Amino acid sequence: MTSYPENTPSYPVTMDVKPEVTPFFDPATNTISYVVKDPQSNACAVVDSVMDIDYAAGRITYDHADEIIAFITANDLKLEWIIETHVHADHLSAAPYIQQKLGGKIGIGDKIMIVQDTFGKVFNEGTEFQRDGSQFDALFKDGDSYQIGSIEAFAIYTPGHTPACMTHVYGDAAFVGDTLFMPDGGSARADFPGGDAGTLYDSIQKVLALPDEMRLFMCHDYGPNGRDIEWETTVGDEKAHNIHVGEGKSREEFVQMRTERDATLDMPRLIIPSLQVNMRAGEVPTDKDGRPMLKVPINAL
Repeated sequence: MTSYPENTPSYPVTMDVKPEVTPFFDPATNTISYVVKDPQSNACAVVDSVMDIDYAAGRITYDHADEIIAFITANDLKLEWIIETHVHADHLSAAPYIQQKLGGKIGIGDKIMIVQDTFGKVFNEGTEFQRDGSQFDALFKDGDSYQIGSIEAFAIYTPGHTPACMTHVYGDAAFVGDTLFMPDGGSARADFPGGDAGTLYDSIQKVLALPDEMRLFMCHDYGPNGRDIEWETTVGDEKAHNIHVGEGKSREEFVQMRTERDATLDMPRLIIPSLQVNMRAGEVPTDKDGRPMLKVPINAL
C-alpha cells in the first residue's frame, strides 16, 4: 500500500496503466518536453513545452514546438491537454502556439495566482494584467484528476522550487517538473521568490511515497560529470541513489545543503523573459500599442 505524508489526499494510483512517453530535448535550455499518449486511444498530452528565444536579438521562433506538433500530427494523435508543471524560470512555454495549431486545454496549478501576484509587482504590471489564473484553461488543486483518453491523470501539489509546482501522474508515469532531478543531479534550487527548501523536501517525500516502480520523468537534465543527458528514472532509484534526498537523508540535512548550495548559484539566463511569458500561460506581453515587448526590471530579483 502506498503511504503519504499527513494532510495529503489519497491519490488514485493505477500502475497497470502504462502510457507511451516520447521525450523532446531542447539543448538550448536543457529542458525535456513530453508527449504522453493514452495506450488505449489516440488521445495525448504535452508536458512542459518550449518556445525558442534569441534573447540578444529579441527574436522568438518555434522550432522545438513544431517538432512536437509534427510528431502529434504524423501519429494522428488528438491533443487534449497542454500541461505546465510550474511557471518555469529558465525557458519560455509554447503552450498557446501549440494550442492554436492542435487544440487542447492549458493547465497549471492553482497557486499560479501567488506567482502572478509576486511577479506582477516585480515587473510593474498594470491592472490589465489579471492575477487570477484566468489566462489558463484549468487550475489544478492537490489531488485533482482529469482525463486523457482512458487515463485518469491527477496532480500532486509539490511546492518548494516555486509555490505553484505540481507533479502530474498518468498511470505508472509521473512528471515531476523541477521537484527532482536524476539521482546524480539531486534537486532543484529553492531560492526563488516563494520557494523554500524545507517545503521542497516535504514535496519530494510525497513523490517518493509513490510506488517504487513508478516511472519519473524530469523537466531538466544537465549531464553531471559529463554523462549523456537522461530524463527517466524510478521512485525506487531516487530513494536509493538521489544525492540530495536518497538513503533517508533528513529534512535538516537537506535544508542546510540546499540553502548553502543555492547561495552560490547565478540567476537563470532566461529568467526575465521566462517569468513574464509563463505567468501569462505562454503569451508574450505587449506594450500600449499592442507590440510584443518585454521589460527588464533593475535590482528586482
